[in-house]
Amino acid sequence: MKLDYKKTFLLGFGFFGVSVVWSVYNSFVPIFLREYALPWWLVGFVMTFDNIAGIIIQPYVGQLSDHTRTRFGRRMPYIMIGAPIAALTFALIPVLHTGLPHTGTTLGLMTAIIVIMNIGMAIFRTPVVALMPDITPSALRSKANGIINLMGGLGTAIAFLIGGVLYNINQGVPFYAMTILMVLAELLVVNIIREPKEFTVAAGQKAKPPSFGDSLRETVQTVVDIARQEEKSALFICLAIFAWFMGYNAIETFWTSYGKEVLYASQIASGALTADQAVAKATTLLSVVPIVFLVMSLPAGFIATRFGRKRTIITGLLLLAVFWLAIFFVQNMMFVYAALVFSGIGWALININSLPIVVDLASAAKVGSYTGLYYFFSMLAATLSPPIVGWLMDAFGLSVMFIFTPVFMLLAALLMLGVKRSEPVPEVPGVKPAAVGEAQS
Repeated sequence: MKLDYKKTFLLGFGFFGVSVVWSVYNSFVPIFLREYALPWWLVGFVMTFDNIAGIIIQPYVGQLSDHTRTRFGRRMPYIMIGAPIAALTFALIPVLHTGLPHTGTTLGLMTAIIVIMNIGMAIFRTPVVALMPDITPSALRSKANGIINLMGGLGTAIAFLIGGVLYNINQGVPFYAMTILMVLAELLVVNIIREPKEFTVAAGQKAKPPSFGDSLRETVQTVVDIARQEEKSALFICLAIFAWFMGYNAIETFWTSYGKEVLYASQIASGALTADQAVAKATTLLSVVPIVFLVMSLPAGFIATRFGRKRTIITGLLLLAVFWLAIFFVQNMMFVYAALVFSGIGWALININSLPIVVDLASAAKVGSYTGLYYFFSMLAATLSPPIVGWLMDAFGLSVMFIFTPVFMLLAALLMLGVKRSEPVPEVPGVKPAAVGEAQS
């Protein structure tokens, strides 16, 4: 059994498109919001809108796509609807910020656009991710997820490297450039990837989609069910996902702000850097993480195949805990670079192998639901983390994030010890994997 590398790389452009947008969004929108004199906790709250949308919308869309049957397949229609909405509104954010006075009215308009943009992203993010297990056998999902995340890491690296340079030219240019990249990437996926035949109208009877209320009840019931299961692997992996995203989102949301107000503060004070140049340098500096993630995406899948997904994830969590804690004590730039390199390695070991565990715990009919559940716990964490960290930063300073994050990484490592079913589901000879179908010709 061999992985179709060409098809998987092409599918990875879906995640590439998502990553370029989120990287620019997380880097510069907090900077925009601070220019309206908002406290850190309120900036953090606004930055959770994507995660709130994820909690409310993504599990529902995951379940809805499980029941969808169209001539395009069951996942593609959501990409075709959500991506254009997200692209248009993402490009409008800097238009409002740079083109209008910084008043409460402008802030209100920009917040409304941010809400709509996050809804658009939530509509197609889960279906993009669920395409991978749809077309990939269980034993190959860590390798396939490595390729998908390699493409996502490439998108993040491009956004950070180019975004910082473009931001120095004009605050809106990184938004416009990444909008174009996202649209092109999603068009590529929609036009080239073909879903399994059993997920099209022509293959059989159209399935009845769930209502939003049904979806909410199903999500709650799924959480209750995994909590009640005698074997607790699903529960522990979901809690571990929650914990490590609590930690990681603190850094991801506020890194550019930390760079501006702490890491490069002395250079701004001396006149060696302007505030915008400091933001650009901090953005470019953070590109070390996705570049290393990019390099490690494929090896992380092979490492897990050799040593096991669980051990690989725990190793990644310990790397993140150690090096983020060290930045609290050492702000030497060479050490910060080294810490970011090891953080990229650790984050690859975690992310490449976590989704395959979750979908392998699901039945074929529940792959979309469990993908939505993965995002439910990650988005719940990402919703709670920024305002909590923002409140702590208001009280204790920006560097407190380097205490907060290691604590949650260590908690996640402890929770992973409870995951007993972490390895690929054995394939039965002569039996077609339940979540896999033949691609359309």
